[in-house]
Amino acid sequence: MRPARFSVIFPLAALAAAVLVMPALALEELPRSEAEAERIAAVLAPPTDFTAPEPFEALPGGTGTARGDAARGRGAFAAPLPGMAPGRELDFHLGSALFGKLWVTAPSATRASDGLGPLFNARSCLNCHPGNGRGQPRAASDRGASGMVLRLSVAGELPADLAAIEGYLATLPHPDLGEQLQDFALAGHAPEGQLGIRYTEIPVALAGGESASLRQPVYSVDPALPPGTLTSPRIAPPMIGLGLLEAIPAADILAAADPGDADGNGISGRANTVWSRELGAPAPGRFGWKAGHATMADQVASAFAIDIGISNPLYPGGWGDCTAAQTACREAPHGEDAAAREGLELDSIGLALTTHFAAALAVPERRDIDDPQVLRGKEMFHTAGCTACHTPKHVTARLPDDPARSFQLIWPHTDLLLHDMGEGLADHRPEASATGTEWRTPPLWGIGLTAAVSGHTLYLHDGRARSLLEAILWHGGEAQPARDIVAGMPPADRAALIRFLESL
Repeated sequence: MRPARFSVIFPLAALAAAVLVMPALALEELPRSEAEAERIAAVLAPPTDFTAPEPFEALPGGTGTARGDAARGRGAFAAPLPGMAPGRELDFHLGSALFGKLWVTAPSATRASDGLGPLFNARSCLNCHPGNGRGQPRAASDRGASGMVLRLSVAGELPADLAAIEGYLATLPHPDLGEQLQDFALAGHAPEGQLGIRYTEIPVALAGGESASLRQPVYSVDPALPPGTLTSPRIAPPMIGLGLLEAIPAADILAAADPGDADGNGISGRANTVWSRELGAPAPGRFGWKAGHATMADQVASAFAIDIGISNPLYPGGWGDCTAAQTACREAPHGEDAAAREGLELDSIGLALTTHFAAALAVPERRDIDDPQVLRGKEMFHTAGCTACHTPKHVTARLPDDPARSFQLIWPHTDLLLHDMGEGLADHRPEASATGTEWRTPPLWGIGLTAAVSGHTLYLHDGRARSLLEAILWHGGEAQPARDIVAGMPPADRAALIRFLESL
């Protein structure tokens, strides 16, 4: 009889402990008192003095901030949240092992690790998130996963449960290729295609006699995709602080939304309403470049299924992203086993452990926050209007069973809302309630450590920007006025702004 899927790797005592501390489906938060709401409003008020750091600014993750050696170098995104409940750090390390596991072809003697593909983009989560950091576009000479994927969809009629969601846009997975272009395949199967990229340079004049050059990507797929296919290239985002973002009360996110620009400031952020498989209901999206997932479990389960081809409780098909039209893929051997617990390639314990790991990666402490140039750059960040979307501070909910994430002052520099970023960044592929020109404001914490952790400095959803300045200069739509202010700054102020971002 085939053994239970995790018993060949983890001690049974550890599994028992993991089961006892499995998280609930949704975070259980306590309501805030009127006095607490007033305190929070005062703490979150924008600064008026830029000559010194704000209180606790050095700790972007609150008490869940990684400090000292754990916040430096290539391992800066690998530390667990300090202050986790007893037993949760063990779960963190078990989840880390699953996050880095290389999955293999089924059937295999390595029973706990088979089930890869048959079509896939990577063999492990870590392949796309090296060092738990940011992916990058894959060069033509690369043979392994780089952390870049091409999302696919087509226009079509929605099922009733999705059509009932107000504002949900009628896009569906491609009927022949699924949700993503799979560029790797097991022996006996052919990859769906290969993504090609070429760039053209766009010169940009800046104030003070300076200039920059933006590279405009032009994408192609070999073999060519069927007509009508909507595409969106994405690189894997960094993993830090995700659990803290999940702990921001939904009411706070929705309260900041202004879809009709009622205040007249030109910023009309709105939440992406998505279908949560974990919750079995619509919910505000928080995770992904277009906020396409509502919870950490939704995000992790989707990545296992779509990127690697691993079935799990939220995506039970053993064939991953293979469609009904891809019969050879669906009929190939899979790693599922009816004799094993739940009969899945990754069961509920494994999904919970990996989700906990992803949610419990600490944010590194800030660096050089009292440097005069950094402080000047912070002032420029506020003056340019960047904080209208990149909201510096939030306070997480009171979570009685989760002390590491409970009632923390955090500094992610995001509102988690969708914003129209203009034609230059548009992918023209709607996702849930997000249009083809909208993107979620990405968190900025840890962005200054990209080179140290990921080995490159490529930014934005598809890695087109080779520097932080280029990333800013690509901003359009609602962010066009802020972008123009930065472009028009005296060189010293613009350099200070970049220095501030590097300190995050």
